[in-house]
Amino acid sequence: MSQPQYVHITETDEVRPVDRLPAARSWTQSRVAELVRPGQPRGRMFGDQGPDQGYAHLLAERFEDDLRLAPGESGEDALSGCIGVAMARASLFGRAPVKADLELALTLFGYLGGAPDDLITARLEWFKGCAHDYWAKLAVKSLVPESTLRLTPSQVRDSLAGWQSLLASE
Repeated sequence: MSQPQYVHITETDEVRPVDRLPAARSWTQSRVAELVRPGQPRGRMFGDQGPDQGYAHLLAERFEDDLRLAPGESGEDALSGCIGVAMARASLFGRAPVKADLELALTLFGYLGGAPDDLITARLEWFKGCAHDYWAKLAVKSLVPESTLRLTPSQVRDSLAGWQSLLASE
């Protein structure tokens, strides 16, 4: 605010010159991790992005008592591997994980019952160490194609006898 000239002011109250910032230089996307296309990158071993993915861990706790494990299987490994599949399904639909995502994953690998013997034998190897190995969890997730993720848990349950058709060929 301006002040009339006849009013006396001290030197400290006088208007001081302003430091001006220089004009911004031009900017380019040149850093290694810069995204150059819209959307998240996709590909092998990238994982799946989506909102509130950690909620799948809370949902998994609700299935702990329902697991049907074979001798030598760990419930922690089973849930961890299936959480990865559930998060992939939730990400596919662009939402946070829900109970049906985990139910589909657990049903697909026969952890909720009705698993053929050959599926049990196969899953023993697939899920070994999933609770402590990120790459093992991603390997389990990569077994499930998008077409299977789009099914409902009841459709997977009805097709479990031919489980090979529900998983990606290796």
